[in-house]
Amino acid sequence: MTDATDPSAQPAAAPQRRSSLLQLDERTRRRNAAEARFRLMGLIAVTIGILAVIGLISSILFNGASSFRQTFITLDVYLDPAKLDKAGTRDPEAISKVTTFGYAPLLQKGLVDTMAAQGIALDGLTAKQAAELISKEAPAQLRRYVMADVSRIGQTVTFDVLAAGRIDGYFKGRVTMESAALDRNVSPEQLMLADRLKEAGMLRTKFNLDFFTAPDASDTRPEAAGLGVAILGSAYMMLVVLVLALPLGVAASIYLEEFAPKNRFTDLIEVNISNLAAVPSIVFGILGLAVFINFAGLPQSAPIVGGLVLTLMTLPTIIIATRASLKAVPPSIRDAALGVGASKMQSVFHHVLPLAMPGILTGTIIGLAQALGETAPLLLIGMVAFVREYPSGPPDGFFEPAAALPVQVYNWTQRGDPAFVERASGAIIVLLVFLVIMNAIAIILRRRFERRW
Repeated sequence: MTDATDPSAQPAAAPQRRSSLLQLDERTRRRNAAEARFRLMGLIAVTIGILAVIGLISSILFNGASSFRQTFITLDVYLDPAKLDKAGTRDPEAISKVTTFGYAPLLQKGLVDTMAAQGIALDGLTAKQAAELISKEAPAQLRRYVMADVSRIGQTVTFDVLAAGRIDGYFKGRVTMESAALDRNVSPEQLMLADRLKEAGMLRTKFNLDFFTAPDASDTRPEAAGLGVAILGSAYMMLVVLVLALPLGVAASIYLEEFAPKNRFTDLIEVNISNLAAVPSIVFGILGLAVFINFAGLPQSAPIVGGLVLTLMTLPTIIIATRASLKAVPPSIRDAALGVGASKMQSVFHHVLPLAMPGILTGTIIGLAQALGETAPLLLIGMVAFVREYPSGPPDGFFEPAAALPVQVYNWTQRGDPAFVERASGAIIVLLVFLVIMNAIAIILRRRFERRW
């Protein structure tokens, strides 16, 4: 009989299969394939995002770049004293009583006379129809020119006036002969006359500085619309936000992070601050309408109200960014300050806060950039109003009606004339430039003053 315990009687074990590091097994190949697919999907997602951004920016630039150029007509205008200063006293107060209706015939006569001097015929158009090539804003331009120096009355001056919106659109490719045949605001004959004026050197397209300085214009004068009041209103609001949000946000962050006891009350405050950062901006607009306008009685469409609303919206962002910057300072800095005899307040304000300042400035600038582009809360507090008058200097200007850049974009997109769409795209470019500059400043400050531990 064979002993079952005899090792020699046991069957030999199968030899173990050895794997090589240079030879991939099936499981490793599947894992590598999954990783490659994930990388490919990530690359596709990033590519789609980049293409979308490029497409958006290209569309804005294509539609808005022409708003920085404007078509002007050069005329020799005789400032007839019989029309502007019948008494002959050159009294500015008496001359100011002449409205724009008194200047329009001077422009019409100046256009006809200048065309005659250049040998340009009307070709079936009346003098009135030819004068329709000139913007309706031109009489106001000429009036401001005369009021700036009344001694010019009685002289023949060379004056650049705005061309009408359809004429400007024709030289920018927005208006064609075919569309003019169906348009009651312009005719193909007027476009052909504009071509002859351009050939004679009377009409030219140049950089439009007034787009940045002029106020808004009515629906019939898109060529005269500008961003001057909107830029000034946005600047006033950002000044209010900076003055209020920065000290309040930093003070609240320092207290919560360095001095406040850790209990349920402070936990509730921290949760609410985080929730406020995610609240839709239109909710802050409703709050501003109820509190600042209906209850406090502040004027509608005023930069002070817009600044207060945007301050409430920006505070959570600044508080969160400031607390993160304070947390990033190593505890050893605090311990070292306390170890050499500094008080808690001295350690915070003399040592921790200066080291956290780059992050605080970055968060503040990003919060201001976010506030600069907000539209919904400003619509609810009345900043959608049509404003042509520039607000006064601070502090009175904070309580006077003004516009804002994002609201101006919204207003222009609601108007029927295609020229306002061009203006809106140009305003978006200006707004994007401001946002890029603010974000670039934030990045520069962070890299300049940031310390790595």
